[in-house]
This record gives sequence, structure tokens and C-alpha cells, in this order.
Amino acid sequence: MAKSAEAFRTISEAAEELDVPQHVLRHWEEVFGQVRPMRRAGGRRYYRPLDLDLLRGIRVLLYEQRYTTKGVQKIFKDEGVKYISELGRRAAAGEPTDIRPRLEDDSDPPAKQETLELGEPEAQKAACLTPEMRRSLTALLTRLEGVQDALDQASLALEAIETENE
Repeated sequence: MAKSAEAFRTISEAAEELDVPQHVLRHWEEVFGQVRPMRRAGGRRYYRPLDLDLLRGIRVLLYEQRYTTKGVQKIFKDEGVKYISELGRRAAAGEPTDIRPRLEDDSDPPAKQETLELGEPEAQKAACLTPEMRRSLTALLTRLEGVQDALDQASLALEAIETENE
């Protein structure tokens, strides 16, 4: 029986889904601090769907786009986690993930470049926020991340209870 798309994955399930060895996922956790799966009391890792999107994005950059580890770290710094997660979602959906600029060949007509961007153009224009707005949004994001962590812990607890009752 296959798990639903929203279900948490163990490291072995995540490694199988991403087609990489488990030790690679552990290494990515060390190298990319943004990769933070949930951990249970015994240290067992559980990957959320968002974690898998991020890992897929890292995999695309390293394996398909041939970026170095330092190159991916720079993309994290310059573009952020959401950018790489979006890249992973596109890969999962079978959409194009080429983000490197193509070198135009004189023999080929110039190809239309698709740029990977988040949100709508109106949302991008609204990115000009005052410092107070940024502080408020940062505080809200921190609270939402806390709520997400609490929900994740509750989900794991419920899953453990259901397993015990079976």
C-alpha cells in the first residue's frame, strides 16, 4: 500500500523516492542547514512533503544542473529556500527545471527562456516593503513555523497512537 502525498516519509522512503542513498540525505542535512527533517525521540528522521520538495530541488541542482555544493549554497543564499522547493515541485510534476542560461548557438534560432519565478508579477512588485512591514511579516512567519512544528508533532503522536491501536 502506497503512502499518500501528505504522509511523512522515513529516511529510507525518502531516499528511495529521490533515488539517492540514505547517506546522501544525511550529508545534505549537514551541508545545507536549510534541510531539517523532523526527528522523534530516538533521532529517527521524518521528512514532510515540503522537505521532499526541497530535497528534490537540491537533487535537480546537483545532479541535473551539475551545480557544485558551493553553487547550491549560493543559490540558497541568493534565491532562498522557496525557490529551491519550487524547483523540486516542478521536477516532481515533470515540468522543465532548467535554470542555467542557455548559450545561443548561431545555427539555432534564439529560444524563448522561461525564468523560474515565484508568485505573480503583482506580488513581485509588492515586494517593496517598509522595514516595519518586514518585521511584522518576520514575526508572523516565526509564529507560523512554530504552529507548523506543533502540528507536525501532533501528527506524529497521532500516527504513533494509531500504530499502537492496530
